[in-house]
Amino acid sequence: MNILFKKNVKKMNLLTLILLTFLIFYFIIVIWTYFFQRNLLYHPSENNYSGDEILIDIKKITIKTKDNINLLSWYHDKKNKKNKTILFLHGNAGSLENRIHKINHFREMPVNLLIIAWRGFSGNKGSPTEEGLYEDASSAIEWLKYNGVEEKNIILYGESLGTAVAIEVAQNKNFAGIILESPFTSMIDAGKDKYPFLPVRLLLKDKYQSDLKIKNISVPILIMHGKVDNIVPFHMGQKMFDLANEPKYFYFSEYDDHMMNYDKNLLKNIKSFISSLN
Repeated sequence: MNILFKKNVKKMNLLTLILLTFLIFYFIIVIWTYFFQRNLLYHPSENNYSGDEILIDIKKITIKTKDNINLLSWYHDKKNKKNKTILFLHGNAGSLENRIHKINHFREMPVNLLIIAWRGFSGNKGSPTEEGLYEDASSAIEWLKYNGVEEKNIILYGESLGTAVAIEVAQNKNFAGIILESPFTSMIDAGKDKYPFLPVRLLLKDKYQSDLKIKNISVPILIMHGKVDNIVPFHMGQKMFDLANEPKYFYFSEYDDHMMNYDKNLLKNIKSFISSLN
């Protein structure tokens, strides 16, 4: 009887030790994730698209934010007051050079273009945060207004993470339109998709809750998403389209991944959308 009891005690002690080890390990992961989460979210040194020759005429400028950070930006101005101006808000990785393969296509469109690098990206000082990126975008809009571009002539273009920033600054405003490439519903949803074993909602600092904000946008909107996106699931782009107010348009590609191919079909949709705003 005593032998059996001792065996049960040993088994219980072993199970307790395994459980405690697991809980300690899990706690360490949670703590590490909380303190280093922005390293997981923002990747300024990634260099996935490089080596493209810039074919569009750009002027390198700096835009100063209210908290005194100078943002490297590129400005393409066709000197035609009838043109709309695209404010391009890029994603969570890479530099301005990594978007050359995209912005080259705006050379032949009747639009001007301003693309900004976020704080902490492309050599800019500061560290990226949700509020910081909102400030960067707002400062770019103010710069355009100061240089004679009216709000009604600005088209916001958000790429991936930039879609959340575009949605934030577009709320209750009178922009010409907004283009969202590979949008997500919220960083909470995106985090749960990638890390289902973590209490994402409790840990997350930068929540980017676009699904709660898009209803506050009444200007024309084009949503583009690839159906085989392995970073932001396609159903998020579909949901954002469903939540958006009219007038709204979509381009859902059967074979595009997260960074969509700037092929003739995508460009046709962008051109058509821009034309509808004139």
